[in-house]
Amino acid sequence: MQAPEGVLLVDKDPDMTSHDVVAVARRCLGIKKIGHCGTLDPMATGLLILVIGRATKIQDLLMAEEKEYVGTLALGRTTSTQDREGETLEEKPVPADLSEAEVRAAFAKFTGDFYQIPPMVSAIKKDGVPLYKLARKGKEVKRDPRPVHIYQHEITRIELPQVDFRVNCSKGFYVRTYAHDIGQELGCGAHLHALRRTRSGKFDLTRSVSFADLKERRRDLVIEKMLSLSEVSTLRGA
Repeated sequence: MQAPEGVLLVDKDPDMTSHDVVAVARRCLGIKKIGHCGTLDPMATGLLILVIGRATKIQDLLMAEEKEYVGTLALGRTTSTQDREGETLEEKPVPADLSEAEVRAAFAKFTGDFYQIPPMVSAIKKDGVPLYKLARKGKEVKRDPRPVHIYQHEITRIELPQVDFRVNCSKGFYVRTYAHDIGQELGCGAHLHALRRTRSGKFDLTRSVSFADLKERRRDLVIEKMLSLSEVSTLRGA
């Protein structure tokens, strides 16, 4: 039986790591050579791109492409991880007179080119050690600001203390930090409450498989949904 190869789009469930998805995909397909393009936090759902077999050679190319997310930030609480799963660092009341215009103005400050300070709970390495491992030990180290870009953003709902949004951003952009920084701009703090990746480059969830498909080892279905290297080349060149 020929080993499968290509690009597989997975709609990741919450409460699992990207590595968990890769491990289950290996068992489903019976192949070890699998990587993923762009880590999704356990809390996040949505598009996780897996590269299988020879497709691992284009992993870096796929990771470099812009991403689209939909998410929810919650005002009034700052956390250690900048999302809902972290320990509370500070709580402030959301101003009763906070207007929609003020919320929109805060979002507008983070568009185009700007710098982000990566969160401690990230895979960036300091002296060869991932920051998230240092964070687990209660350590915090200085992080250099990194250039990022927002191509487009949209606020889809404001129902304080929560704000729903859509953001189209560059590689290396941290949505949790985006939520945190907007909260700082508004003066009451914020954290990321929910996140879903909906697109990466030319890929979206249209042809994705579910985590259940992988876990239940629906191998024929998974291979049927897989994009061949020629399909990927055509899609990226479109």
